[in-house]
Amino acid sequence: MQMIFLVRRWNSSTSRLVLPLIFVVFLSTAFAQIPSSSTDRALKEAQQAFEQGDFADAVRSFEQVRREAPERKEAWHSLVLSYLRLGEKARALELAREALSRWPDDGETRHVTGFAYFQNGQLEPAIQELLQATRLMPSRYEPQLDLALAYLSTKQYLAASESLEVVVRLKPELPLPHILLGRAYLNTNRSIPAIREFNKALSIDPKIPLGHYHLGYAYESLGRNSEAIPEFRKELTLRRDNAEVYYRMGRALLDSGQTQEAAVQLRQSVRLAPENADAQCALGKALLELGRPLESIEALRKAAALNSDDPSPFFLLARAYGKVQKPEESAKALQQFVELKKRRGESGGMAFRPH
Repeated sequence: MQMIFLVRRWNSSTSRLVLPLIFVVFLSTAFAQIPSSSTDRALKEAQQAFEQGDFADAVRSFEQVRREAPERKEAWHSLVLSYLRLGEKARALELAREALSRWPDDGETRHVTGFAYFQNGQLEPAIQELLQATRLMPSRYEPQLDLALAYLSTKQYLAASESLEVVVRLKPELPLPHILLGRAYLNTNRSIPAIREFNKALSIDPKIPLGHYHLGYAYESLGRNSEAIPEFRKELTLRRDNAEVYYRMGRALLDSGQTQEAAVQLRQSVRLAPENADAQCALGKALLELGRPLESIEALRKAAALNSDDPSPFFLLARAYGKVQKPEESAKALQQFVELKKRRGESGGMAFRPH
């Protein structure tokens, strides 16, 4: 069983963490061990219903097998997963816990129970069950991967990286664990190892979703924008509808002094995700540097409205209003900037590049 956890960003200022898209492939291993009998045929029919997306029929069939042959662990496991796919998470967890009372020393039962806890949003019990599963099945990579995903969900990045290191040692040919390990490294300030993991993932699958984005992000975090920008471009050749990639590329271009193209990329980002305050602010900054203060003011006002606690757009607004001879608005924006900076207890970090 795997919880495939696709992530956009884990250390962004706008907290766009973790978009969990969890997909279960446990049944393929569970049914590989089924011998031949009438019960086994019923199990296979249930599996077929599951694989065809008829989860209601799968539940009915698995429930029948569970009643007639309650000793069959795989029927319990598969029934839990079927209920989860139906969205009946509480029922799935109830069954998982009942199965655990029957087989407390079975690693796969621990694994399924941890997964059910995870799907119910109970992350600490999920972690405890998945830890037990890894101890009972030390040579299996799946519980380690799911444990890492649970750690990532609770922002325990060091623990996640330790689990993912086990995963890539056991299953180095899978690209996704390298991506996840790279992200965990980035969140523990280990950019160089992160770059290594992203490159490994891309060597396995050059088209893995967000692979080039993550590599570009890692380069950008080190100020290596000349290497980051080509990676963002590669990501956009594969998927052209990701606002975050346009934003990051625009930021890297802006920091590299390529302001004209930065504005183009940032406009595309805010077109796709107009609620991104950071992208609106970066666009306002680019337009201001291009000598287009009226357009800059429009973007910066949107940024300020979206995130009124961020001082950066107010400082830029003060400059932009000054450019269009509006001293009162400029002074008001500057005062808001000063008040927000005091509230944050920050110093420095001006939101512009000196000329």
